[in-house]
Amino acid sequence: MGLPIRDQLKYWGVAAAVFLVVLWFVGDVLVPFLLGGAIAYFLDPVADRLERLGLSRTLATALITVAALLIFVIMALLVIPTLVNQAINLVETAPQLARNFTEFLTARFPSLLEEDSTLRNSITAIGATVQERGGALLNTALASFASLLNIILLFVIVPVVSVYLLVDWDRMIAQIDALLPRDHAPTIRRLAAEIDDTLASFIRGMGTVCLILGTYYAIALMLVGLQFGLVVGFVAGLITFIPYLGALLGGVLAIGLALFQFWGDWLSIGLVAGIFALGQVIEGNVLTPKLVGNSVGLHPVWLLLALSVFGTLFGFVGMLIAVPVAAAIGVVARFAVAQYRASLLYQGTEPGSSFDEDPF
Repeated sequence: MGLPIRDQLKYWGVAAAVFLVVLWFVGDVLVPFLLGGAIAYFLDPVADRLERLGLSRTLATALITVAALLIFVIMALLVIPTLVNQAINLVETAPQLARNFTEFLTARFPSLLEEDSTLRNSITAIGATVQERGGALLNTALASFASLLNIILLFVIVPVVSVYLLVDWDRMIAQIDALLPRDHAPTIRRLAAEIDDTLASFIRGMGTVCLILGTYYAIALMLVGLQFGLVVGFVAGLITFIPYLGALLGGVLAIGLALFQFWGDWLSIGLVAGIFALGQVIEGNVLTPKLVGNSVGLHPVWLLLALSVFGTLFGFVGMLIAVPVAAAIGVVARFAVAQYRASLLYQGTEPGSSFDEDPF
């Protein structure tokens, strides 16, 4: 005979409280292990496909590891230094861009920006603030990242954890399944499968879409000759997981930079705008339907709320677990609604009871 519902809720509530307390106190220590687990989860379908082609799990993991190392070396030698340099230069040139914008408005709309006007002073102050705060923010972010994921954690622990978890992923899942409460195992398996489908669609699907679009934006903008094209493409691709936001912010930033750089060269400005328009067409008609699917189960507002709440409460590690937790809460909430609709509380006690009668 299973435990009463009240006792089960008590035990699961205590387990959840312990998990949150541990996360609060040792969250930073868990970061490399969470990153390693995320990498293993992301690459598990690749390893499964290689196994279906005849490779052993160990050989498949070794092949994936070699490919990942080659990609990382190429990124470290070619892309990352350029990305950092362009980001620093963009922050440093923000005041000059603000002055250029002021001169542009003054030349074409002199009545809007008179000398010592509020709007003129505001634009100048914004440029100075971006330079001052932006540089400090960038340096702080790099320093925090270095302190959070130092060289040993980044280059040793994360790859080692991801490799070990990738090798033992199927065995680990089987052991967890064996520990499930027997009374609730079928329901937990079904909910876990729905959570996995949601995460797979979002993390793997949207991660691939972000990577493809970010690479496309960066290469296309650099081929057009736009300064800071790599940074703009990286930013636009990184936030593509929020519908339209990546293209909107990236497009506004890229077109704004293009207006200063190519003023009068309307062909180049049109090419920059066309790059983002084409990116939206490709994302909406090809990438998202093929890689993500029509129903992900994570509304953008719900996702932003989860990122904000967990990021505020638990810092960087909270942001890492925000998406899985949001997916799990969404699946459990839909399950609870389905249970409620099937209950007597919703349907009433009898078919002819007053609860079933239309009061209107």
